[in-house]
Amino acid sequence: MKEGPDIARVAALLGDPARANMLTALMGGRALTATELAQEAGVTPQTASSHLAKLEAGMIVTPRKQGRHRYFTLSGPDIVEALEVLMGIANRVGHNRVRTGPKDPELRHARVCYDHLAGDMGVALFEGLTKRNLIESDLNDVALTAAGITFAGEFGIDLDALRRKRRPLCRECLDWSARQSHLAGSFGAALLDRFYDLGWARRVAESRIVRFSREGERQFRDLVNF
Repeated sequence: MKEGPDIARVAALLGDPARANMLTALMGGRALTATELAQEAGVTPQTASSHLAKLEAGMIVTPRKQGRHRYFTLSGPDIVEALEVLMGIANRVGHNRVRTGPKDPELRHARVCYDHLAGDMGVALFEGLTKRNLIESDLNDVALTAAGITFAGEFGIDLDALRRKRRPLCRECLDWSARQSHLAGSFGAALLDRFYDLGWARRVAESRIVRFSREGERQFRDLVNF
């Protein structure tokens, strides 16, 4: 392709196995050091630094300095969405990791995708909000309905504050494990934060897993009529 965006360069940056492991680790939304990312990738710190330099130059990751430490985050939620799509393709065509473990069912059930809820629970949230006519979607857009705006306020979410952020309020994200949509955007992130605040769920330490309590899952299912 002689014109337009250079997808080959981006694909090359994402396609290296070590870099892919680093980026997957950053999908949890937390900033990580080069040492931590080296451990995730299974490479030496020197090799990790070389990979991170390429990802930084390609604007895939963003460095942040705090004190003596340098942390890295994904440069934007669109990187997360691209990774989710690639993971979905890999899962569909059978290119899965050889090693699986007891965490895999929990990751598929409920996990963080950058800053919003993914997995079966994330898909149930998207479907439930749609069925309750709180959000509406087509092939190009997801938006809160009038009923959804009322619901957000009643559920303790400040939409005016969310609208001041430089990101879409609602966005559809294709879930790699369920191969259906879950809700991204600032509203999707705010919903997950609200679940934490209400004590319905908690983030498992050093993991992307979101674990709902028995009562929290019951409240969640009532919310989405699931």
